[in-house]
Amino acid sequence: MSDHIIEVKDLSVEFRTDEGTVKAVKNVSFSLPRGKTVGLVGESGSGKSVSSLAIMKLIPNPPGEITSGQILFDGKDLVKASDTEMRKVRGNRISMIFQEPMTSLNPVFTVGDQICETLMLHQSLDKTAATKKAIELLDQVGIPNPTERVKSYPHEMSGGQRQRVMIAMAIACEPEILIADEPTTALDVTIQKQILDLLADLQKKYNMSVLFITHDLGVIADIADEVIVMYRGDIVETGTCEQIFTHAKHPYTKGLLACRPSLESNPERLPMVSDFMDEAGNEKSHSLDLDKVHKYVRPIDEQKNPVILQIKGVKKHFPMQKGLFGNVKTWLKAVDDVTLNVRRGRTLGLVGESGCGKTTLGRTILRLIEPTGGQIIYDGNDITTYDRSKMRAMRRKMQIIFQDPYASLNPRMTVGAAIMEPMVIHNLGNGKAERIEMAGDLMDRVGLSRTMLNRYPHEFSGGQRQRICIARALAVKPEFIICDESVSALDVSIQAQILNLLLDLQEEFDLTYIFISHDLAVVKFISDEVAVMYNGKVVEMNDAVGIYENPQHDYTKKLLSAIPKGIPKTLMPAST
Repeated sequence: MSDHIIEVKDLSVEFRTDEGTVKAVKNVSFSLPRGKTVGLVGESGSGKSVSSLAIMKLIPNPPGEITSGQILFDGKDLVKASDTEMRKVRGNRISMIFQEPMTSLNPVFTVGDQICETLMLHQSLDKTAATKKAIELLDQVGIPNPTERVKSYPHEMSGGQRQRVMIAMAIACEPEILIADEPTTALDVTIQKQILDLLADLQKKYNMSVLFITHDLGVIADIADEVIVMYRGDIVETGTCEQIFTHAKHPYTKGLLACRPSLESNPERLPMVSDFMDEAGNEKSHSLDLDKVHKYVRPIDEQKNPVILQIKGVKKHFPMQKGLFGNVKTWLKAVDDVTLNVRRGRTLGLVGESGCGKTTLGRTILRLIEPTGGQIIYDGNDITTYDRSKMRAMRRKMQIIFQDPYASLNPRMTVGAAIMEPMVIHNLGNGKAERIEMAGDLMDRVGLSRTMLNRYPHEFSGGQRQRICIARALAVKPEFIICDESVSALDVSIQAQILNLLLDLQEEFDLTYIFISHDLAVVKFISDEVAVMYNGKVVEMNDAVGIYENPQHDYTKKLLSAIPKGIPKTLMPAST
């Protein structure tokens, strides 16, 4: 018996598009050892997900096609396997956890029914036995009250719980191979840690071989034995986790390792992949500017950085349960008596898990959601007393960058029209020609070409769409911007570019930010002060360095401990 359960040999995958043939995977070869975890790392578009879909023979044809190579599973070439043969393999011997559970789960069936379907198909269980097994699986992956939750629909569960349901479905038939495609990308760091620990435990219990796909080498350090790095359809480096993290050879790998924000350092700028290699993939000979990566704390000048925003006892309560005659019996206190100050030209980081109230607070500050109580004082004016007309005028000064750039851009409008729309509303620019020129200048400013103004949102990558949303927020020349989870779902390399861009724009236009995120490492890098939210309240506030070096609240300590250390398991100090 071979030591490797899967051997991929000279695999090529191509997609036919209107603009020609795209070679997504180019003659790649790798293997997956029995009982081990291999990390497949790279940015969006590197070919890592396509490679995993090829193993499952889930490449849509047309437009995609496996054009060459072999995928040997226990000696059998899956490339030549029939659809009937593959149906016996998928979900049974090889399972996959897809990146977005909400789009992978059927919204009209309970999660229990969807787990039962796999068990009834591959293990010939009847409905009663399958339901009993589904409850056991939900319990195994840490879903509370599994007997009741087995009857829940996907929309009734949180993001972390839906991901656990996907894991339960994937391990239902105790597969020999588990492919995990970005299973923790958009999750809170605490939920991410739970999912990673769960996968590690299940891998040991069932002796599974795991192919773990991600763009984040920090996550790979926590879980993988071996690492494969992909770039533009090619494998550029392979090695053990320890080799990759201590003696990376390819400039792309070095860039991926460097661009993740670290809790141990506080640089002025984040290194980017482009600092290590050029567009052609060649290593750059010059070294990074060391002055930019040393520990850096921006001083607060009381005159230059006065308090511009005062949040005084702000509350936002949502009615949850109504009794007779419409009386509200219970309230959800999403924001519960929050008091904060934000200084001009500086960044306040707002950190906490999903459901803590940070996004609700951000939208309440802009009066996109009306507060239940409290005051929001901007530049000396209590904007909670403003009517709709005054508030619309106020939004020239106050803007927001939403979490999902694709959802916040109109798919039927060109990006040029989207950027110019706020200019039209606020009567900026003398005519269409001047607004087009202003939109082009903004595109240049955020690192995109003005020649792209006539394109539609779907023609851009996630990082590019986020830059367009930043350009749109800047279109009315605001003073204050709320960034709501604006880098949470981006590749770490793109994340570094966006974070550096936000700092450049802040310096150039003297912008004030509230930066909302669940990731303390990202918040620590970009923020001057950090407020930690939990259950609708601010439980701790300090400067960015102080929050890390001297956390006071147990919840802050929990958030810090959940962040991937970026140190391979073999290099971790032995526990005492």
